Amino acid sequence: MTRLSSYFLPTVKEPPAEAEAISHVLMTRAGLVRQLGAGMWTFLPAGWRVHRRVERIIREEMDALGGQEMLMPVLQPEELWVRTGRSEIPELFRLRDRNDRPLVLAMTHEEAVTYHDSR
Repeated sequence: MTRLSSYFLPTVKEPPAEAEAISHVLMTRAGLVRQLGAGMWTFLPAGWRVHRRVERIIREEMDALGGQEMLMPVLQPEELWVRTGRSEIPELFRLRDRNDRPLVLAMTHEEAVTYHDSR
């Protein structure tokens, strides 16, 4: 077990000026996370450890209920989003692969689930 005293655990006394939520203030002050930009977070070692513990508890409970876990890609073919009518969302990040096929950086996985469910 690693001692907390040897962790990279930068704490701050003052809440971040851009903090709107109390959770943001508390997790930043505790040295669990740091915000890189809007919606972009770095989990510091103690925060990542908490994240993994919560993940483990959820996984154990899901397994006990017979749930099944899957991992889906965040980068998805734009065609899936066109089919569901959500490809015109202005905030949707678009790019092309090396074969010039359109892709999106998916905000959710509904399109991927719908694709797999229809097969």
